[in-house]
Amino acid sequence: MRGTDGRRALVLVRLEGSATEAREQLATLSPRLTRTTPELTVQVGGQEEISRQVGEQARTDFLRAELFALPAVLLLLVLVHRRATAALLTVAVGLLSVLGTLAGLRAIAQFTEVSTFAANLALVLGLGLGVDYSLFVISRYREERAAGRPQPEAVVRATAVAGRTVVFSGVTVAVSLSALLVFPLFFLSSFAYAGVLVVVTAVAGAVVFLPAALTRWGHRVERPAARTSSGFWHRTALAAMRRPLLAGAGVLTVLLLAASPLLGLRFGLPDERTLPDGTSSRTTSEIVHEEFPAEPTDTIQVVLAEPPTATPTAALATTPDLRAYAAALSSIPGVFQVDAPSGTYRDGQRTGAPGQDRLRAPDGRVRLALVPTQEAMRGDVPALVERVRDVPAPDGVLVGGYPGETTDFRAALLDRLPLAAGLVLGATYLILFLMTGSVLLPLKATVLNLLSLSVMFGCLVWVFQDGNLSGVLGFTPTGSIEPSIPVLMFCVAYGLSMDYEVFLLSRIKEEHDRTGDTGRAVAEGIRRSAPLITAAAGILALSFLSYATGGVVFLKELGIGTALTILVDATLIRVVLLPVTMRLAGRANWWAPKPLRRLRIREAPEPEPDQVLRREYV
Repeated sequence: MRGTDGRRALVLVRLEGSATEAREQLATLSPRLTRTTPELTVQVGGQEEISRQVGEQARTDFLRAELFALPAVLLLLVLVHRRATAALLTVAVGLLSVLGTLAGLRAIAQFTEVSTFAANLALVLGLGLGVDYSLFVISRYREERAAGRPQPEAVVRATAVAGRTVVFSGVTVAVSLSALLVFPLFFLSSFAYAGVLVVVTAVAGAVVFLPAALTRWGHRVERPAARTSSGFWHRTALAAMRRPLLAGAGVLTVLLLAASPLLGLRFGLPDERTLPDGTSSRTTSEIVHEEFPAEPTDTIQVVLAEPPTATPTAALATTPDLRAYAAALSSIPGVFQVDAPSGTYRDGQRTGAPGQDRLRAPDGRVRLALVPTQEAMRGDVPALVERVRDVPAPDGVLVGGYPGETTDFRAALLDRLPLAAGLVLGATYLILFLMTGSVLLPLKATVLNLLSLSVMFGCLVWVFQDGNLSGVLGFTPTGSIEPSIPVLMFCVAYGLSMDYEVFLLSRIKEEHDRTGDTGRAVAEGIRRSAPLITAAAGILALSFLSYATGGVVFLKELGIGTALTILVDATLIRVVLLPVTMRLAGRANWWAPKPLRRLRIREAPEPEPDQVLRREYV
């Protein structure tokens, strides 16, 4: 509790209640305790204070991102739509999704814990998906009007065709994010709640609110003439299909090189460097790390599994077995000292006298407090906890405290990861099969999505683990990645990547059903869809990049990594590798065993306008 130079001291304050209650107390207690006088300076730190300030910083980042993202998205939409009304309607759907999701999270919070970070995801994902879905519905409406259909009929036709694709896409994103529910951790479950609510509200806005708005203001959304000329992405796709092996090999080489840092991925535990430099709790923790040999707030708590039934408390506290056990624990590399009822132990020897009553419970249960060294807490903490658990105990023990909790958190995460990944991959494969009726296309989509995700994880390692661009982005690298963030990013980015796959394959499938020519269907599908996908991807990436200016490293990772995946997926993957693989597969793209062909969900027959639309609208 005394610094190495004798000028600083630690004072431990233990707060009652849950972590949430403790942070609420700290909101008023921390400012009261923080002071500077001629005699001394007092600063507040510790894990709960760090967590509280991370939450405050996340709320600040939320507001900053909102102030940046909304005007930027509106400006881009005006440039894309060339109509202010279309841009405003698109933003309205996004805002409807954000507000609906936040209201849903508020209701869920009455029954279970919800992380404050879920609101951050609701902003970028709600705005992004609302914009994505609206872009496709409005684009299809314009196509129908350009083809000469009356406005009411064009609205119904656009909703029927584009709305079907939107629903498929929404189900895909919702399934990817709902896989987070398999983890027994409320932090990740909160993102699942937010993701499902975002999809429900965004889809509802695109297929209910937007058609109603188009019926009223559709004439202000239309453009004088539909674009029919060949665009950049259409020419790129045609060039790639003319030389499929060369184009595919070139792009694949670039993506694999970008993904190669993934091989050096190291998982670690979060610390005060999650916060920006200069934050009070981070500064306090850095002083403790530099000037104290150990930090009692990181204590590993070892408790006897069962209270004794016959041995008196005082006798139990001094039994030879317990003394030997405490001495053995103090000999573990990385343990600074062990506080036991029989005394304090260091390096296998007792250095302090008995009398620590705080380590005895009224029922006779005994607790040992293992204080780790600063070097151990900066190293492999799970390995230290496992070494503690491997020491033979007299009656069996339970190991907890902050190091034990974070170790078990990581173990639960990694144990459930294969199940979550399997659910995401299997469910999205099934959804794509039901949409396309093909066995091969969903498989190729899965492989291509995993390729784009590998680029994201390569960026995560190269930037945030190894520290490249840390000065530009304003964070301190830790040399490792907190494991829950890649899991979250996998579910979010995979769902969004499959989102664009659904849009493109749906249009290609529509053209193939009409012409029966795979090459022509791919080219036409890309011509019509790629500009929209690129615009939607750019706007969604911009929404995620708004968190690059935030102060919490977790949000920077989520924003930059997901934005990179979206851009890579919408360009190199969808416009080069997808058409190349479809060109090489030919007719095999559409193959499925005969018994499975009946499972495809087909569009309903188009309604007759004279019998339905004119009676309802004219």
